[in-house]
Amino acid sequence: MDITQQGYVRTDVTADGVAHIIFYHPNHNSLPGKLLADLVSAFDAAGKNPAAKIIVLRSAEHKTFCAGASFDELIAIQDFETSLRFFSGFGQVINAMRCCPKIIVGRIHGKAVGGGVGLAAATDFCMASKWASVRLSELAVGFGPFVIGPAVERKVGAAAFAQMALNPSEWLTAEWAKSKNLFQEAFETVEQLDAYLDHFCKNLCSYSIEALAELKKIFWQGTEHWDTLLHERAAISGRLALSEFTKKAIAEFKKGGG
Repeated sequence: MDITQQGYVRTDVTADGVAHIIFYHPNHNSLPGKLLADLVSAFDAAGKNPAAKIIVLRSAEHKTFCAGASFDELIAIQDFETSLRFFSGFGQVINAMRCCPKIIVGRIHGKAVGGGVGLAAATDFCMASKWASVRLSELAVGFGPFVIGPAVERKVGAAAFAQMALNPSEWLTAEWAKSKNLFQEAFETVEQLDAYLDHFCKNLCSYSIEALAELKKIFWQGTEHWDTLLHERAAISGRLALSEFTKKAIAEFKKGGG
C-alpha cells in the first residue's frame, strides 16, 4: 500500500462525554492529505455529536506526537494546484478546530514538528510531557511555517514565533513551550500527563456546555478571516515547495533516514 494512504483517524467517546480524536501514521505520525481530511471530518462530527461534551486531540502508537506534513506526499507533487491542496490541508484542520463549538484539549506526549506544532497551537488548552520538544522545520526545506503561523503566533507571540521559524534545526524544550504559552502544562512523565488530563477533562465535562461554547467563541475572536488567510498562506508554501531547493532538501532528508 502507498504509505500516504496508511494510518488512521478515529474517535472514541467515553461514557462521561470526552471525545478522543486519535490519529496515527507509521512514519512518525506524519499527516498526509488523507489523514488531514479525516481530521477535518472528525472535528466536524465531534462538534455536532450531542454525546461529546469536550474533545481531546491525541496521537497513538509512536513516541512522536506528530512529524508534520508527509514528505512522502510532498516530494511527489509536480504542479501548483496539487501543492496548494496539500498545504491547504493543515489550514482546513486548523479552521475546523477553530470553528468547532467544543473545547479542544491537546495531549502532546512526544515531539511535535512543523504542522504538529500547528495542531498543538490550534487547541484551546494544551498539555504535554517533558518529551514534547517542538521545532518548526519548514525553512530548512525551502518554505516556511506560513499556514500554521497564525495559530502558533496567536499562542506564543511574534518574537517567539520568529525564534522558532528562523531556527528550523533547533529543538525547543517542552518547558520553553510552556513558558511561551504553547503548552499550559508540562509534566515529567506521560503517566502524570494522562492523570492530569483525566482530572481536567472530568472537571470540564461537569460545566455548562453552553457556557463552554460561548467561551470558545471569545477565545477565537479576531480570527474570523482565517478561512481566507490560511488559504493565502497555503498558496505561498505551495509555490515555494515546487522549487529545486525543496526537492533537493527533502531528498537529502529522506536519504538520511528522516
